[in-house]
Amino acid sequence: MRRAPAQPNSEIAPKVTGLWRDAARLCKARGMTHALTIPTPDDWHLHLRDGAMLRAVLPATTAHFARAIIMPNLIPPVVTSADAAAYRDRILAALPEGSDFAPLMTLYLTEETDAEDVAAAHASGLITAVKLYPAGATTNSASGVSDFARVEGVLSRMAEIGLPLCVHGEVTDPAIDIFDRETVFIDRVLDPLRNRVPGLKVVMEHITTAGAVDYVRANDTNLAATITTHHLVINRNHILAGGIRPHYYCLPVAKREEHRLALRAAATSGDARFFLGTDSAPHTDPAKLQPCGCAGCFTAPNTLPILAHVFEEDGALDRLEAFTSLNGPAFYGLPVNETTLTLTRTPAPVPGCVDTPDGPVTVFDPGFTPNWSVT
Repeated sequence: MRRAPAQPNSEIAPKVTGLWRDAARLCKARGMTHALTIPTPDDWHLHLRDGAMLRAVLPATTAHFARAIIMPNLIPPVVTSADAAAYRDRILAALPEGSDFAPLMTLYLTEETDAEDVAAAHASGLITAVKLYPAGATTNSASGVSDFARVEGVLSRMAEIGLPLCVHGEVTDPAIDIFDRETVFIDRVLDPLRNRVPGLKVVMEHITTAGAVDYVRANDTNLAATITTHHLVINRNHILAGGIRPHYYCLPVAKREEHRLALRAAATSGDARFFLGTDSAPHTDPAKLQPCGCAGCFTAPNTLPILAHVFEEDGALDRLEAFTSLNGPAFYGLPVNETTLTLTRTPAPVPGCVDTPDGPVTVFDPGFTPNWSVT
């Protein structure tokens, strides 16, 4: 559980309140926004895990998001409609009291996936997308696809019914440098696949390169991309320079600074083809801090304060709602949430670890204190 915040000292509370009022007046005098209300955001790429971990991390998402695309890479993976229904029921049973959060379920694409099971799951409203993992590309992806020709029948059926494919876009060829795997995937796999199945709606998930940004911008229909919170903040130096920082290690791995800046330009542009997918991926510290540590950044608790800070830095605070609340529903053909969320200009320190029976889960630290808090 998250640690409870300390109660304010009664003697200093009036001083703090006075300082806040002074800061608010200064912001107003300078024409700065000190409160921002947007439609409640959605997370279009989320890992919730299962069991005790699910129960521990789910409240961090339900506090700030109305819906989320739920990743299916459990052990065993969510490969059939029956698997998805059972997993959805476990998520709903774990919701905090009073929450109306809606999990948007996905199926894990394998070379044995039944196209008619996929179509039936979509028709019933059970699933919102299908997830493609190249075999061995990331956490729990061993059951993914090696021979893409064997899944084209499923993809063609998905194109017919308008069901999106969410893609982890990296090749797993050991001869390809890890920093080049996204670029090679676009050239070798994604572009040929989209040419063979032209009606397929595709979401390039957690893009990390300027080349991926350019590829999305060059295609007007049936293609979009999610961008994570952490890839807007860190580059590969943050992981490696001055010592290895395991809590910044993720897949796809962060790239050079020029790529981070390209991602920020895309996210803050207002372009409807780019939207938020946190890829918030909780792992316990014992799993992260070992010789072969797990990949993933746990960003669900503080994504929105970080994003508000980033968008304001880039002079794009007025486009935050497009990235977090409007573009994703438009691509998926869903309504914008009717509820709202408000951020205020109040510093938001990094939350404490989330405790689980298997150990603490460290929250992503952006390296700065965001200027915004969710109220």
